[in-house]
Amino acid sequence: MIQAADDRLRDEVRLLGALLGEVIRDEGGQELYDRIEAVRQASVAYHRDPASHGASKLEALLNDLSLDQAIGLTHGFAAFSLLANVAEDRAGKRRAREQAVAGERADTPEGALKRLDAAGVDRAAVRDLLAHALISPVLTAHPSEVRRKSVIDRIGAVGGLLDGCDRDGIACSPTRLKAELRRQIVILWATRLTRASGLVVQDEINTVTDWLQRIFLHVAPAQLAEWRTLLDAPDLPPFLRIGTWVGGDRDGNPNVDATVLAAAFRTQSRAVLRFYLEEVNALGEELSLSAELTTVTPELAALAQASVDASVQRADEPYRRALSQIYARLSATHLVLTGGRAPLPASFEAPGYESPDAFRAELAVLHDSLVRTHGAAFADDRLTRLITAADIFGFHMATLDLRQNSDVHERVVADLLKVAGVCPDYAGLDEEARLSLLARELESPRPLFSPYADYDAETLKERAILQAAAAALAAFGPQAIRTHIVSKTDAASDMLEVYLLLKEVGLYDPADPAACPVQAAPLFETIEDLRASQPTLERVLAEPSARAVATARGVQEVMIGYSDSNKDGSYLTSGWELHEASRALLEVTRAAGVRLQLFHGRGGAVGRGGGSSFSAVLGQPAGTVAGRIRVTEQGEVIANKYGEPEVAQRNLDALTCGTLLASLGPQTDGGYSAEHGATAARLSAASMKAYRALVYETTGFVDYFRAATPIAEIADLKIGSRPASRSTSTAIEDLRAIPWVFSWSQSRVMLPGWYGFGSAVQGEDPDELRAMAQAWPFFRTVVQNMEMVMAKADMAIARRYAKLVPDAALAGRIYGEIRAEWDRTRDAVLSITGHDDLLGGQPELDRLIRQRMPYVEPLNHVQIELIRRRRAGDDDPRVSNGILLAINGVAAGLRNSG
Repeated sequence: MIQAADDRLRDEVRLLGALLGEVIRDEGGQELYDRIEAVRQASVAYHRDPASHGASKLEALLNDLSLDQAIGLTHGFAAFSLLANVAEDRAGKRRAREQAVAGERADTPEGALKRLDAAGVDRAAVRDLLAHALISPVLTAHPSEVRRKSVIDRIGAVGGLLDGCDRDGIACSPTRLKAELRRQIVILWATRLTRASGLVVQDEINTVTDWLQRIFLHVAPAQLAEWRTLLDAPDLPPFLRIGTWVGGDRDGNPNVDATVLAAAFRTQSRAVLRFYLEEVNALGEELSLSAELTTVTPELAALAQASVDASVQRADEPYRRALSQIYARLSATHLVLTGGRAPLPASFEAPGYESPDAFRAELAVLHDSLVRTHGAAFADDRLTRLITAADIFGFHMATLDLRQNSDVHERVVADLLKVAGVCPDYAGLDEEARLSLLARELESPRPLFSPYADYDAETLKERAILQAAAAALAAFGPQAIRTHIVSKTDAASDMLEVYLLLKEVGLYDPADPAACPVQAAPLFETIEDLRASQPTLERVLAEPSARAVATARGVQEVMIGYSDSNKDGSYLTSGWELHEASRALLEVTRAAGVRLQLFHGRGGAVGRGGGSSFSAVLGQPAGTVAGRIRVTEQGEVIANKYGEPEVAQRNLDALTCGTLLASLGPQTDGGYSAEHGATAARLSAASMKAYRALVYETTGFVDYFRAATPIAEIADLKIGSRPASRSTSTAIEDLRAIPWVFSWSQSRVMLPGWYGFGSAVQGEDPDELRAMAQAWPFFRTVVQNMEMVMAKADMAIARRYAKLVPDAALAGRIYGEIRAEWDRTRDAVLSITGHDDLLGGQPELDRLIRQRMPYVEPLNHVQIELIRRRRAGDDDPRVSNGILLAINGVAAGLRNSG
């Protein structure tokens, strides 16, 4: 089975590679084709036998490239990596289908339910949990997707052709397939792989809305339908809620303002309303049932009678009359909420819907009539899916989170208090004095803001954004915005400042605090803040304002950040501190009588909390999931996990299955024991010490990092609307986590995903560590993620990047420390897994990585040479473009960036 799967994957890679070769020869010329082919063969030979002379031959081929040759070669290898990804994704889909049918995978609905059955968990418990669950992937604009949408569309078209051939079976003509594939590859080859201009926030809004419209609008109802069938629960309410940050996340992004927030809702609403209009129109074409040939419920008869549809043709067709009225009302709603008319105007005017619930109620009248009259034929059909979509997406499409840095809130509140004559120096108060003052203001109905006073521009901007949020809630309902996340939370006053600002725009009412539709949620992201999270949240929930909101909602949401905690203290320490903070926060919320809802701020790369979502959820401390989880989906992760319906549903199911097993599964505390905890704490402390000794305490490390990685060049990629750093400082502390991880990924060190672990386990009992990995999902996932990221690392290539450092002595010293720790960590991982090589226990992943590395390595070499030229003063724009192209290709080959 495995061999057959490998053969098919290899055949598809060869097919796509051969077609790309033909295109390169025809479009780029024989000389370019010959050079690319020679480099490819030398790189493959070297990786098959590193002891051969392949390395010197490869280096000779890559030396003395002309600029045009370097760019052509880079373009070719980048295109190949993109096409190889298509074949790998298809192999993954085939493997997943086979394993799902066999019931081998616990991350599939059948597999998860099978495991719960074995543990004695009955279906009633599963139904009850999902009926009250919240599972929410949150799409963010954090910039780690280097591929243009045009490129993603082309590789999607290639995958679609191959998938279509699978569906057609013997009817698929190989000749026709090759011709159509070749056409798409020609377009890909002639498409610029990098962006020519920077993104603005509206670009990011459009991109996320496109994913929502093309994928989630269809997949979410389909997923719920399958769970309803499996659990024999036709009335199971939706547990999936899609979230987004795009247009509401202004932390460090000066480009997000009130206008952008309003535009985000208009864009999302336009997409979801047009989907509803299309579906209602399609149902109108389909449901031609005549009153002469069927009966209908009184409710449907009344709805049809109320329609002002004057068509004689539809006079005896009650469903069509009702749908005509629904369409007209949707069309009017579209005009009100988006400011534009529907693409296909209604044939008559009708009042718009006051809420999505009213729209859903009218659809339910049709569905109830069909099911009562005609039975199971209409129990799960297009109308059912439309009703489910309305339940999940409303008129707002995705729930938009607000996010801002606590420092901004502090300045805005200080400005308001000062101008109002309440407090001349809020920033100078200690924490208790701040809390006392904020509590008094939250009890007072008097607003602080005066339209006749002068305020800082920042104050006016923040107030305008919250006014736009209030308007969105009034227009779209309570699901439009649920949470205001506060970055850099380190005190309870950070939460109360948010409620005070919400009060200023009418969202927090002192007379009824529980009615506040937006909850302030702390984001604990540094190691120090994670360690202080328990007393901070205790103090927050001791305040009547925050306690009232949490009690009314039943939960207190807390976001925990993987990226900055990793940059702060190492991969192992980040994971452990997040684990311990989660346990502590659970105690706080239980004591307060509310549930904990954790929001996991994970990135795409392992160094930012990436890896299997299913494994990550299973590794959470007991009680911290309890049917409710939110997870960020960032950058390239969105396309990789949700790029097509089948893959998207598989990933949504994996998140659902992980939530079920973590909430109801047989392990009482996620495999955790006091002994394991003590060992993990000891390892964490040692890992953080080793990591910080290198990153924050080694003289010259910043200079090494900025010279031995393409950090400066990554800033030119134009992949997001936010700046790479929070300030003009060159300090590691001020650098955003994405470019930090991205840079180490490009230079093949992958440092954020493993550094410190080797030093941490020195002197530890290997048998104990192996037992921990076997019994404790949290520790096992840590080891597996490190093993995967280390398999993508290449210390020989990293040494070549180190030669970009002007100070050779500095380069040798720091590279030597990194290499020594890499050796220690590799040996430690192998000792724990019991294998001779990295990924020895994951042969499929090992083969995939080994197969693609020969195509990534030439891109690294070309990137190094072009960086050398650029830094030496070559200002030819083609040099910069070549570097960006190489960065793009390496990211595609490694399948992650930041």
